Order: sequence, then C-alpha cells, then structure tokens
Amino acid sequence: MNANQATLTVRNLAKSYGAIQAVKGVSFEVQPGEIFCVIGPNGSGKTTLFNAMLGQIQPDRGQIELRGEDVSGLSALALNHRGVGRTFQTLQVFGKMTVRENLIVAAQEHKGTLFSRMFEPSDSGLEDKADALIQKFHITHVADKPAGELSYGQQKLVDIAMAFMSEPALILLDEPCAGVNPKLVRDIGDLLRDLNKERGSTFVVIEHNMDFIMSLCHRVMVMVEGEVLAIGTPDEIRNNKQVLDAYLGS
Repeated sequence: MNANQATLTVRNLAKSYGAIQAVKGVSFEVQPGEIFCVIGPNGSGKTTLFNAMLGQIQPDRGQIELRGEDVSGLSALALNHRGVGRTFQTLQVFGKMTVRENLIVAAQEHKGTLFSRMFEPSDSGLEDKADALIQKFHITHVADKPAGELSYGQQKLVDIAMAFMSEPALILLDEPCAGVNPKLVRDIGDLLRDLNKERGSTFVVIEHNMDFIMSLCHRVMVMVEGEVLAIGTPDEIRNNKQVLDAYLGS
C-alpha cells in the first residue's frame, strides 16, 4: 500500500429516490490523518452520502475506495471488518449494559452476531482497551453504570468512544455535537483533536455547528442540493462567496 494513498476515495457517487436526486455525482478524497468535514443545509444530501459510503444504502452509481481497495457495494459489517467505524445521529448505546460493556461489545462487533457478542465471555485485553478509552473520554466515574442511566451528553461520549474500540482506519461521525451543551461541544472537539494527533486517526464529520467545524477540520466540503459546491480549508470556505450566498450567509 502506498503511504501517500488516500484513506477514502469517492468517485461520482449518486443516489436517487424516485424523481428526487439526493446525491448527484459527488467526488472527493480524504487523506491519511485528515479531519474532513461535510457541511450543507438540510436536504443537501449529506446523510445520504454517508449512508451510501457506509453500506447502509446502495448508491445508483459511483465508486468507493478504502486505502485503494474498491469497497463499493459492501455491507456495513464488511466495511467494519476493513477498518471503518461510525457514529450515528441517533445514539447506539445499549442502555442496560454498563459503559465498559458497551465499549467491549463495540470491539467484538467483527466476531459474529449481536447475540454471540453479548453473551461470550469478556476479554481482559478488551477490558484494558475499554478502560483506556473510558479514561481518555473522562467517563471513569460512570464506567460501571448502565449506559441508560447516564445523561444524554455522557451517552454521546460513550457512543463516540465505542467507535474507537476497533481501532478503525477511518471514522465517520454523524453530527457528534447534536443536542449537547457548549462545554461538551468544546470537549468533543478537544478529544477528536487529541485522538487525531496521538493515533493519526482519520475522520469524516457531518456537523451543523459551524464554530466546531471551523476550529476542528483540516478541510471542509460544502454540499448544496446533492452536489459539491466547494472543498477547501476553513479559511477558504469562510471567504468563498458562493458558499456565503448558498449556505453560511443564509
């Protein structure tokens, strides 16, 4: 594998629902260790793009490559096996399981069915890995509590930490700041920056919080009506008249 090869390459990806073209031939690359953010108004196609990249839905056309391997059409589980993690807009924690157990289950995802993952013996190695992330995410004090008893913000941290348990090459974060208070928004930004630096983690992030995006991301892609309007650094996007007219200034 070429060390300079893009972690993620999307070429001419398109998806329609009847007469509605949700994504219209989108292309971009994400480089190793990059924090790449996707913004756009509601209905711009961001979530459809994410779901197509992650095997949740099948695109009508286009190609997706992960570190040079064509993964177009693979299922979400197959992509997870190849090193793709994600968070969802809706929290995906198991409410009756402890925080630590949630993280361990996330790491076992590639091993089999949900039933087998939940009831196989816990792995001490995974427990150590879970505890390291629990400490990193500052949720040690709730590690042994059922996740369903935590505040929404704490559950959000658990959800994000779960995505890191399998040490994926690429993590896609769908609105990580949705519904959380400003302090937690800052904490999430700090955590993602630290993990990016410490582990070289590569992120693709969808988010509506513009301050968060502009302070976190190396590059930003703006989508409008299913198409790419612009890709650039935060400063380039801030000063792009088309973006200001179509989105930031609206």
